[in-house]
Formats: sequence, structure tokens, C-alpha cells
Amino acid sequence: MRTTTRLKLAYGALAAADTLLAGSRSRWAHRARLVTKPMLMPVLAASLATDERARGARLRSTALTGQAFGWGGDVLLLGEGPRAFSAGARSFGVGHVAYISGFLRHRERSASPLQNQAVRGAAAAWLVTAPAVALAAGRQERALGATVLGYSAVLTSMVAAASHLGPEVPRDACLMTAAGAGLFLLSDSVLGARTFLLQDPPQRLEAVVMATYTAGQLLISEGAARS
Repeated sequence: MRTTTRLKLAYGALAAADTLLAGSRSRWAHRARLVTKPMLMPVLAASLATDERARGARLRSTALTGQAFGWGGDVLLLGEGPRAFSAGARSFGVGHVAYISGFLRHRERSASPLQNQAVRGAAAAWLVTAPAVALAAGRQERALGATVLGYSAVLTSMVAAASHLGPEVPRDACLMTAAGAGLFLLSDSVLGARTFLLQDPPQRLEAVVMATYTAGQLLISEGAARS
């Protein structure tokens, strides 16, 4: 547990540092993020892998897979331009599919997902916002429109699945997982608005993206450890 705790503290320090760097437009900050951002998911995955509580946990293996593809997305999004964005979104999308597979395996079976208020809210938010963002993305690069629409659908499905876990998953793990998925959605919503909807957005929005993203990944990981 000491190793796990140290790794979680290291992750927190990296997340704080990368969030501060993300809010700066300076070249040195961008160069520093070439170190901090790629380290985030490996350190978080190591904390989950070494956590004794997580041995045999229901969501452990799929969370580790999601973190691996999250690392790919983090690295790819350090690049610039439509190709880098599209590649990063695809990597994150595969990670979300991994999360979804674990959540669905342990879903609530006694009630329809549509009876879940959080599931309905996520679906409604997607219907209201995703087409507009995808349309704006398509104006920048035609292929990006389909990428954004598909990715947002997968992300929303992940949030819905995270909010509909069954009773075999402990209550605290359910709450952490759902909260983490919600923060992930918030992070990518801010990223989508910053990238495709706003003209000359303030750099501090990138700090908001990273703060919510790193917190979301931590909560999903902690939920997996307690599952």
C-alpha cells in the first residue's frame, strides 16, 4: 500500500503541474508538458496495478486497458492539427470501449437504463450539443465532423454505463465511477467548445480541460480499485 499511496501522490503532483502548464502559452510550458502529460496514465495505472485492494476487483482489468489507451490519447493530442486530434480521439474512444465493457458486465439488470436519470441526462446532453460541435468540426476539416460525432457518442455511452452499475459493485465504487465519468465528459465538452466553437479562446480553458480530465481518470481508477 505504501507504493500505491506514493504513486497516487505522484499522480496528483503530475496532474497539478500539467494543469498549471496547460494554462500557459509559453514555449517552455509546452516543452515541459512533453514530460508531464505522457507520465500521467502510466503512474495512475501503476497505482491501480499495485493496489492490494484491487486484486480480483471487478473493474480492474478494463480500467487498466482504458488507462493504456488514455495514455495514447494524451500523447497524440500533444501534436497539433486535425490529424493529431483525430488520432487522439480514436485512442480515447478505444479506451472508453474498454471502460464500457467492464461497466456493462456489471450493470444493473433489474431496471432499464432509461429509468436512470443520469443515463437520460447524458443522452439528452448528447442530442443537444454533439451535432453542433460535430458540424463546427466538419467546417474545419470534413473528416473531423464524423470523428467528433462518433467519439462523443462513445463517451456519452461510457458515462451512461458508468451510471448504471449493479448492486454487486460497492456503493462507494459506483459513486466514484459515475463521478469520474461525468468529469471526463465535462473535460471533453470544454475541449470541444475550445477547439471548435470559440474564436481565440483563453488559454486557461486548457487548464480546465486537464483539471477535470485528471480528476475524472483518478476517480474511475479509484472506483475500479474498490469494485
